[in-house]
Amino acid sequence: MLVLIADLLPRDEVATLRTLLDGPGAAWVDGRATAGHQGAPLKHNRQLAEDSALAREAGERVLARLERQSRFISAALPDRVYPPMFNRYALGDGFGSHVDNAVRLVPGSRGRKLRTDLSATLFLSEPEDYDGGELCIDEGDASQSVKLPAGSLVLYPSTHLHHVNPVTRGVRYACVFWVQSMVRDAARRAILLGLDEASQLLAACNADATARAQLLNAYHNLLRMWCDV
Repeated sequence: MLVLIADLLPRDEVATLRTLLDGPGAAWVDGRATAGHQGAPLKHNRQLAEDSALAREAGERVLARLERQSRFISAALPDRVYPPMFNRYALGDGFGSHVDNAVRLVPGSRGRKLRTDLSATLFLSEPEDYDGGELCIDEGDASQSVKLPAGSLVLYPSTHLHHVNPVTRGVRYACVFWVQSMVRDAARRAILLGLDEASQLLAACNADATARAQLLNAYHNLLRMWCDV
């Protein structure tokens, strides 16, 4: 299940991040530096050095927005979030079909690991600024092509094969990160998201309070049954 979150970052925040990423202090390195064994031959892009002060500052800005984004919280039920990474795809750059590593070592954590239940791409370039560069996510026999406005995010299960089409014009900037969810099963997360959205709809239309309470009771009892904390 793909979840789209429009305008996670407002335009002024996107502009601030782009100024940082385009500035002289941005240390861009070969994207293969953080690719696993299976992904390295397929990955052709540049990324902001993870250990740079600029990467930490930019990542903290994204995390601060995530903490206040109710749809992200509802969809991901986050336990831990991998520090956001920033990448740059120029002419000819792309990333072949791959699945993200199941476990990632959190940088600077002295060995702490994170299970990748969900993958996220936050677009930082407007679609008209580049050609190609679509994120294509396989779901069974179908593939969904995603190319969102700057500031918008797509969240999807890390179990899905996906790729980034080569850029044929312009430059594509994006932020990527992974989420270890309190509920590791994607189907169960989808059920919980549906219940949560239904509850919000009932509240918005001033529905019977008893009916909403019963729905919330079901939501929280399922969350209690399925979550790992």
